[in-house]
Amino acid sequence: QVQLVESGGGSVQAGGSLRLSCATSTMNYCMGWFRQTPGKEREGVASIDRGGSQRYADSVKGRFTISKDNAKKILYLQMNSLKPEDTAMYYCAATPYVFCSGALAVSDYNSWGQGTQVTVSS
Repeated sequence: QVQLVESGGGSVQAGGSLRLSCATSTMNYCMGWFRQTPGKEREGVASIDRGGSQRYADSVKGRFTISKDNAKKILYLQMNSLKPEDTAMYYCAATPYVFCSGALAVSDYNSWGQGTQVTVSS
């Protein structure tokens, strides 16, 4: 399994920005960001495959950008125009596949970080 450690969460006002980082042991697979709030299922936010192809949940398109630095082995999630409904625990995850499916499905991912909290106040 891939080792993943997130950082960069925090509290911000609506309209603000945050950048999440995820240090990883390898960049060879499809990787993604997920989020979860208490009492709700974990949902996919964005994914990026080994070649750099990206996919986004409709709720974050145009506001969030997933990227990666292969040399540093860091996955990023730049979050702009944050809304209170973006408040959640954010998780970095990796699949055992080179390419990502289009579904951002939790079941595709077999390695998870510990999560970092993002809180957006109105």
